[in-house]
Amino acid sequence: MAVPAAPAAPAAPAAPATAVRRPRVPEAWAAAAAGRAHLLPLLAVVALLAVPPGGGPGSGGATVADAASGLLVVWCLVRLARARVRPLSRLAAVVIGLPVAGLCAAAATAHDPAAALPGLVRHLQVFVLVPAAVVLTVRDRRDLAVVAWALIGLALVQGGVGVVQYATGTGASYQGEDIRAVGTFGPTDVMGMATVVAYGIVAAVGLALGAPARSRARTAALVCAALLAVPLVLSFSRGAWIATLLACAAQLVVTGPLRALKAALAAGALAVVLVGGLGVGSAVVQERVASITQVTAAPDRSVTDRYTMWAAAAGMWRDEPLTGVGLKGFPAYRDSHASLALSSAGDTAGAGMAFRRQPLLSPHNMYLLVLAEQGLLGLLALAGGWLALLLCGCRRLRAARRDGRPLDAALVALGLLGWQLTDFLYADIGGPSTVLTAVVLGVAAWWALAGRDAPAGAPGVRA
Repeated sequence: MAVPAAPAAPAAPAAPATAVRRPRVPEAWAAAAAGRAHLLPLLAVVALLAVPPGGGPGSGGATVADAASGLLVVWCLVRLARARVRPLSRLAAVVIGLPVAGLCAAAATAHDPAAALPGLVRHLQVFVLVPAAVVLTVRDRRDLAVVAWALIGLALVQGGVGVVQYATGTGASYQGEDIRAVGTFGPTDVMGMATVVAYGIVAAVGLALGAPARSRARTAALVCAALLAVPLVLSFSRGAWIATLLACAAQLVVTGPLRALKAALAAGALAVVLVGGLGVGSAVVQERVASITQVTAAPDRSVTDRYTMWAAAAGMWRDEPLTGVGLKGFPAYRDSHASLALSSAGDTAGAGMAFRRQPLLSPHNMYLLVLAEQGLLGLLALAGGWLALLLCGCRRLRAARRDGRPLDAALVALGLLGWQLTDFLYADIGGPSTVLTAVVLGVAAWWALAGRDAPAGAPGVRA
């Protein structure tokens, strides 16, 4: 007799599929912010430059951003002491520390050591300590992008204030009208807002050129660059115009001649719309642009004063060719080396300040200032370090293009460095915005000397 088959065991219920839980947008933002928390001291330096400087006009005292830069340096030293690793490579230590030799020699041989000591501290802050702290703080190209966006944000704030000043007639005095856009820096630092806005434009162009085509990041960066063009024009700063134009042109040429041509056409159309269509300072801007070429035939008062001070700086160097007349020595030796064509002071007014005469205490050329006060030793040490940054940065840019890596960090860093080295032909350090120059030099130094992704949690550049 056949045995009936046992009933089949019921199939086990299928295990429910485990759904992959994606983090919510706020959680993703919180995680990203936690991953960039080490940038907070550096970002604080940038953000605090939006605070109007105190101390009254022409006080020349330290600002809250300067204090924040000091805290950034101390914070980096504490991290290094706890990590017990070599903070910089040998090349980075040599290039960043090179200006110390010229600065110490100029301070030691100064005719007035009491006046030279504050200058030594300021120069060490701007050219050595803060750039080194930036190199130690930035870990990878994403960190550098965050810093670049911080520069753009500061530029939008300062530029927005400047546009309002022009529109309402509450800016610094220019040709008898209070229309010059100076942001929160006031009429005693007319280059402050122009410098900040120019940094923002160069950073935005670098991010846009390095971002993927038709991406949100590229669109946002291009919009920011276009918006910042307005306050740059209204700053009436010829040196900032020239440096920005050359820096952005170099960024475009690196990414392709055809793109550079298209951008030039777009910039020309934007200029026509702003000046010709909307009338953004049309008459004043046209006069200011025309004055760029009138440097020999019919120079204005500022150009004459600048050339006279350049000649005075050269005369100081001829008297003390090796170590110069000492840090902060230019004002004391200016009158004995300048011709009678020098007016010795400029008129400042507007932007909430009464009329006053602003003394001309520097030649408005960083290279000649270094040559006059620090001599050949200081110029070779300082400018030699900048040249090393430029060459090393270009070499890393070439390597990044060959390896197919993103170029946004290279374009931002080298663009900012190129802008600064060009602007130093028409300006020098001084004023509340100077600490931002130190940050820019640090960004360039990171790309040139360390610009590869560092291990997570690394306090700086490992040898």
